[in-house]
Amino acid sequence: MQRDLVVAARDGDLDAYSQLVRTAFPRLYGVANLILRDGDRAQDAVQDALVLAWKHVRSLRDPDAWDPWLRRLTVRACYKVAKKDKRRTEVEQHVKLEAGTALTRDHSAELAERDWVVSQLGTIDIEKRAVLVLHYYLDLPMKEVADILDIPYGTAASRLHRGLEALRVSMRGADEPDLDLLTRRAP
Repeated sequence: MQRDLVVAARDGDLDAYSQLVRTAFPRLYGVANLILRDGDRAQDAVQDALVLAWKHVRSLRDPDAWDPWLRRLTVRACYKVAKKDKRRTEVEQHVKLEAGTALTRDHSAELAERDWVVSQLGTIDIEKRAVLVLHYYLDLPMKEVADILDIPYGTAASRLHRGLEALRVSMRGADEPDLDLLTRRAP
């Protein structure tokens, strides 16, 4: 079905293209948000990629290459947005608990841990972050990651290795969230 929509979009069918965009947008936004670490900039990058895709959809020779092509456009748009706006905004929230206050275990512990890991992802450079996001978030094989980023396989593997190492170092040096505080509550 997607193949038929791509062929129709390639022939100028705006409705088919719109349907493709509705399907692809959430995943592309997730990728862009993880790479750029800013929802507004991620939305801009995805929008830029989708506009570029519409302008050049006729040049897409293989309709089955739609998803990798769109991911490639999105990652390149992320790089462009990141270069244009090198300012980084960091928001820290400090929560002070009164002495003796304890919380009960709830689902916020997993959320806090995930948010902490994702915030640490923002500490590594964008090239390594892009490889990590494509490989682990989209679960793409390294060969496809290299193709999307238009880099040799060895470079992609090296960025993955260095990105993971940078993430480990960053996580060791950062203050871990006190998940025990999030898992207890006063009786």
